[in-house]
Amino acid sequence: MKGPLFYSKILLFGEYGIIKDSKGLSIPYNFYNGALKVSETDSEATKKSNGNLKRFADYLETLDSELVRFDIESLRNDLAEGMYFDSSIPQGYGVGSSGALVAAIYDKYAFNKITVLENLTREKLLKLKAIFSEMESFFHGKSSGLDPLNSYLSIPILINSKDNIEATGIPSQKIDGKGAVFLLDSGVVGETAPMVSIFMENMKHEGFRSMLKDQFIKHTDACVDDFLKGDVKSLFRNTKQLSKVVLNHFKPMIPSQFHDLWKKGIETNEYYLKLCGSGGGGYILGFTENIDKAKESLKDYKLEVVYNF
Repeated sequence: MKGPLFYSKILLFGEYGIIKDSKGLSIPYNFYNGALKVSETDSEATKKSNGNLKRFADYLETLDSELVRFDIESLRNDLAEGMYFDSSIPQGYGVGSSGALVAAIYDKYAFNKITVLENLTREKLLKLKAIFSEMESFFHGKSSGLDPLNSYLSIPILINSKDNIEATGIPSQKIDGKGAVFLLDSGVVGETAPMVSIFMENMKHEGFRSMLKDQFIKHTDACVDDFLKGDVKSLFRNTKQLSKVVLNHFKPMIPSQFHDLWKKGIETNEYYLKLCGSGGGGYILGFTENIDKAKESLKDYKLEVVYNF
C-alpha cells in the first residue's frame, strides 16, 4: 500500500500575525513530501511513526462528530498492518511536516470528505480549515489548520483574515530573475509550542500588542499585497521593515547565532531575513534582489532557492 503524496508548504508572510488577523500567504513547496505506506520491513523510524499514528487515531476518535467523522476501523486495521508516514519533510523546520500527515489521514479516512475537485467555495475552505485545525492541534497545542489545508489542496492560499481565506494565484516565476525567495538552514530544530507560548505571553503587554498592530501586521499585509501584485520594489521595501521589526521584537524566535547575520542583511541590503513558521530554529526565510550577492554573502550556509522574481 502506498498513498498519494502530500507536499510541504511555506508560509511566505503571516507567521504569528495570522493569529491576530493579519493577512497571510502560504504556498506549496514540492521539494519535500510525505505519503502513508505499509512497509515489509520494520525500522526504528517506521515503528516510531506507527506508534505516533496510533496515538493520533485515539485522538481523532475524540473529535466532534458534527465536524468530521473518520473510518477509525480501517485506520486501526492499517495501523495493525504496520502503516506509517514516510516523509522527506524535515520536522521542526517550519515547512509543515505535521500538516502533510494530517492531510494524508483526512484524504484516506474521512467520511464525506471535501475533495480538491469540487468547486471550493469559501464555506468549504473554512470548513476544511476548521477540521484541519482540530486535527493538527494534536501535534502543536493550537493550530490554525493552514498547513494541512495547503498540503491537501496543493495551491497557494491567501489569508485575508481568520474567517476569510481563498485559493489564489501567484505571479509566475521569472526563472532567470535576479530576485529570489530562499530558505536558509539554521541547522537547529525548532519547537513550535514553546515559541507560540512566548508569543502569547508577550501579547499580554499593551506595548507588544500595539507594535504588532501598527508595525508587524501593517508591513505583513503590505508584503502580501505587493507579492500578489508583483510590485517587487515595494515588496523589498516592506520586507526590509518587517525584517527590522522581527529583529527588534521577536528576538527569542531567532536562533542567537543568526542575530548578527540578520542585522547585516538589513544594513547591507544584500538580503532580508524573516521567520519561516514559528522560528526557534529550522529554516529562516530570506528575500533578496540579487541572489548572486546573497549567495556570496551567505556562502557559509546552506541555501535553497524557492521562488525567483
